[in-house]
Amino acid sequence: MSNKQDLLIEIGTEELPPKSLKRLASAFHQEICNSLKEYDLVFSEASWFATPRRLAVIIKQLDMSQPDTQQQRRGPAISAAFDNDGKPTRATIGFAKSCGIAVDQLKKMETEKGSWLVFDTLAKGKQTYELIPDTINIALKHLPIAKRMRWGNNDFEFVRPIKWILLLLGTETVDCEIMGVKSGKHSYGHRFHHPESINIINASDYVKRLKQNGKVIADYDERCFLIKEQIKKLAIESNGTAVINPQLLDEVTALVEWPISFVGNFNSDFLKLPKEVLIASMQDHQKYFPMLDKQKNLLASFICVTNIESKQPDLIKQGNERVIQPRLSDAAFFWQRDLKNGLAKHIVELNKVVYQKELGTLHEKSKRLNKIISSLAKPLNIDGNNAKRAAELCFCDLLTEMVCEFPALQGTMGKYYAEADGEDSNVALAIEEYYQPRFAGDKLPTTTLGQCLAISEKIDTLIGIFSIGKAPTGDKDPFGLRRSAIGLLRIIIECKIDIDLKELLDLAASNYPLKIKANNITDDVFNFLMERLRRYYLDANVSNDTFESVLAINTSRPLDFHHRLIAVTEFRKLAEANSLAAANKRISNILKQSDFNNVLEVKNNLLSEESEILLSEALKEYQEKVVPMINDHDYKSALTKLAGLGESIDNFFDNVMVMCDDDNIKNNRLALLSNLNLLFLQTADISKLQG
Repeated sequence: MSNKQDLLIEIGTEELPPKSLKRLASAFHQEICNSLKEYDLVFSEASWFATPRRLAVIIKQLDMSQPDTQQQRRGPAISAAFDNDGKPTRATIGFAKSCGIAVDQLKKMETEKGSWLVFDTLAKGKQTYELIPDTINIALKHLPIAKRMRWGNNDFEFVRPIKWILLLLGTETVDCEIMGVKSGKHSYGHRFHHPESINIINASDYVKRLKQNGKVIADYDERCFLIKEQIKKLAIESNGTAVINPQLLDEVTALVEWPISFVGNFNSDFLKLPKEVLIASMQDHQKYFPMLDKQKNLLASFICVTNIESKQPDLIKQGNERVIQPRLSDAAFFWQRDLKNGLAKHIVELNKVVYQKELGTLHEKSKRLNKIISSLAKPLNIDGNNAKRAAELCFCDLLTEMVCEFPALQGTMGKYYAEADGEDSNVALAIEEYYQPRFAGDKLPTTTLGQCLAISEKIDTLIGIFSIGKAPTGDKDPFGLRRSAIGLLRIIIECKIDIDLKELLDLAASNYPLKIKANNITDDVFNFLMERLRRYYLDANVSNDTFESVLAINTSRPLDFHHRLIAVTEFRKLAEANSLAAANKRISNILKQSDFNNVLEVKNNLLSEESEILLSEALKEYQEKVVPMINDHDYKSALTKLAGLGESIDNFFDNVMVMCDDDNIKNNRLALLSNLNLLFLQTADISKLQG
């Protein structure tokens, strides 16, 4: 047998949880690979396979045994190894005996700490087949399974009962028992098309034989691609475009082993319902893929993916068309009931819904939002009445029957019900938009009212959760505050809303009773937001020192922070950038190390060196030009202009002794540098830049 062989592991089970299948398969693959590496077993590549009834891993060109290792046992110290007559002591004799050799075969090892007798031996590596059972058991034990189950009279626990184990090293079966199931060289095909066993010759034979003989596509990605192509083809044939939700596609891929897709239809009367409702019902309840026409309107059709190639496909189609009918009828019933009740009716009922035990009800949260958004209304030119109404209604759809059935439609249904009740269109849209962004990369609110409602909700949430001591720690963030923080900052920056975060946080904190306020709560939340802002820019490939140069200015307006950061980013592209950053660092260090009393007036009569006179004159000239730019928030132009001071600053340091013996001249020169430093600091602290 070759010293390298392919390893095939397949764990056959009852139907695995579809939403966990991909994660389980990937984790199983990773655990197997990690374990083999710990055993010093080398392989060329590894791949995983997964269907509803199996997890499998193929390891290519795996070593057939561990490498031999040189081992050394240390015996007694030389000083204690022999007596005065040079004869071995009992300790030495015992050590040699335990090693299975004579005393004169022991070697001497000398180190800085002393000398010892040692025994060198070559430990033979174990055969791979001996290590595989433990490798599998360890991998299964470490899988991310939320709830494990037992079956039969066994004490074994796994996500689902194990039915068979396929275990081949090369063409040979690795004999063992995993969770009470003996290994073999047989797999099983499709539950209905080929329930019989399938003899697998080797790893290379696995995928092909399951597909040809067993009607099982073991490769998850191949199955997913096939389903997607089937859906696209059927949608084109129906003159539509399929709505392919990635999460639903993954779930359906995990539900079938032999995907067969078809188009079904439903009563077009249901198209009177909001399309989001119909899509949610088809996706959540039936795992169907809806279709849209060229105008993005919903078609009265759907695409279903089944796990069987039926001889009577029309019966399968009719069955699926039949079961969608009551689902859509339920949705229509919820819609009519909710329209009859109206949205505003739920305002009072929010008093009965606890938002968070220590933070009160949703009605109380709504009132807090009202205060925050009211403070934003005037400066951002929002209608005050609309702002108040949006804050009152934004949680009301949580109590509707439709949202209780389809929680993902929160906000969306609020918009529809508000429109039906005759609310202002801006209010209705804000109710939908304030949930945005729902996830990384999601779209942002498009209206100023929606943006401000989202900002108000996120600010209140951050202050509230921090105030009860439940801020994110490590990888734990049960309230999703990191996501909320990034969403808040994205809205402010990308929607160009110029607001002061600290003022808004102070206002939000004032809405809470004193008994739940924590010390420095506003500072804690602000610092948390700044760290999330750092992550936001790092993800956008902005360097950390660029971020630090703006952070040092202590601006609490994220949009202003953004403009400064863009200015520094552009400044760094200039030829003078590195030398100016170094000069500013030198200036900063000189000012810190001196006992300068911060008198900023520069006395011309104390300027004697040509270089300091020229720098002083240049500084005055640049102040007149740059300060108006800074006042207009044109930081990019300001820094670009300030780059012109580089030559004057370099000449100053080349020709002028700042810390001279004459205190008056020294302080005057320090004042000149301090003025120069302050001019740069009005944009950013470029001394933080690393060159």
